Amino acid sequence: MFLGREKELESLRLLLRKPTASLVACRGRRRIGKSTLFREFARRNRAELLVIEGLGPRKGQTDADQLRNFGERLCAQTLGARVVPDSWPEAFRLLGERLDDRRKTVVLLDEISWMGRHCPDFPGFLKNGWDECLKTHDNLVLVVCGSVSSWIRENLLENATFGGRFSRDIVLRELPLDLCAKFWRGRERRIDEHEIVDVLSVTGGVPRYLEEVDPALSADENIRRMCFSEDGPLFKDFKAIFSETFGPTTLVKADILRRLADGPATCSELADRLGVGRGGSLSKNLDELAEAGFAAKDENVNPATGRAAKEARYRVCDNYTRFYLKYVEPREAEIRGGRFGFGSLAELRGWEADKGLQFENLVVNRAMALAPHLGIGGATVRSAAPFFLKGRNGAAGLQIDLLVQTDRTAWIVEVKRRRRIGREIEKELAAKIAAFPKRRGVSIRTALVHSGPLDPAVARDGVFDAIVPFARLLGLEGNA
Repeated sequence: MFLGREKELESLRLLLRKPTASLVACRGRRRIGKSTLFREFARRNRAELLVIEGLGPRKGQTDADQLRNFGERLCAQTLGARVVPDSWPEAFRLLGERLDDRRKTVVLLDEISWMGRHCPDFPGFLKNGWDECLKTHDNLVLVVCGSVSSWIRENLLENATFGGRFSRDIVLRELPLDLCAKFWRGRERRIDEHEIVDVLSVTGGVPRYLEEVDPALSADENIRRMCFSEDGPLFKDFKAIFSETFGPTTLVKADILRRLADGPATCSELADRLGVGRGGSLSKNLDELAEAGFAAKDENVNPATGRAAKEARYRVCDNYTRFYLKYVEPREAEIRGGRFGFGSLAELRGWEADKGLQFENLVVNRAMALAPHLGIGGATVRSAAPFFLKGRNGAAGLQIDLLVQTDRTAWIVEVKRRRRIGREIEKELAAKIAAFPKRRGVSIRTALVHSGPLDPAVARDGVFDAIVPFARLLGLEGNA
């Protein structure tokens, strides 16, 4: 199934109208659909597609292995004798020679960081190859793509020698919620909302994971099959994509995520949890995790001053990663031995509390999708992230699921998934408003995003300025 990505496809389509070649970067976590996007782009525009993917990291691998792979993949997709380039300048020259100028052509250099990982001069060779051998082909769209976003940014996008050469820098994120629901293939309107929410709480909006959903099976059975069986795709995927993405720093970054899975933290708080120094190494690892789509760096505006908060908080934003670390990894031995079983997710210890956090992630990760439901209109959103304020002198702190701030309004958004949502939520909200740092000229408004039956009295009482059922975000409001 190919769903969404219409904005990206239209942006790419416009490149084909140019009279000159285009260089494009595409970044995003593995399984998010980067390669699929360009296959669809080529298909819709009847362009020839050449795909050359770097070899995944392995012990003993050399630059010669990558070059051999480059030559073999290119020759398998084009006419001409088999040639194995002995250098990257020769590889890019060979690519230019194999292009057909009579046809629109998309060349996808996939997992570019793998391709160039053994050659320190690879970025320079690529730049020269573009200038000398590739950009002269006016019908060409050359795409450098990868899941190691920091490598692409540092070595290509922020490399001064590439200045002005990139026509597009596409960052692919999870699918919108209304498109996620379509993976139930027409059955979504007769399936109870909580089943869809359960599955999305585990998969997030990652297309490759949603493709594994069998709409004829219950949420519990889908999750058991995908996550808790030895041959399940989500039982193995974390280790595969994580090691391939981060290589030598895999163990350090995985340990950071395990600590963040217990709750969001600032860099200094996380250093205390890990028992390490608060230097640049931890900060760099956190930023790379955020850039790769596993963690989020929640940067807020201090509502009391209107200026940027002093310290960002980090959280595991990838639903699958957090679920894996909390519920699959600790049971790996039992799963491999065929000894682990459960009747429903509710039997997993801690799930009743954690499912609310997984649900929050679904909403917070798509905070800007709430703007039309909050009546924000064309106002600039200065920040949209969870908000936390430590209590002082023994007083309780303040925690807001999602705080959306414009210049004139602060929206306190409660995100709740419960069996039943009653008027007790009004007391929780009143306490948060009382503790909220107020600033002259800024209005406080309130919203509720909920999954689960809502007491009609809550709507009648008018304490929330906006109430958004999760079914509305799924495009399923009025579900039977």
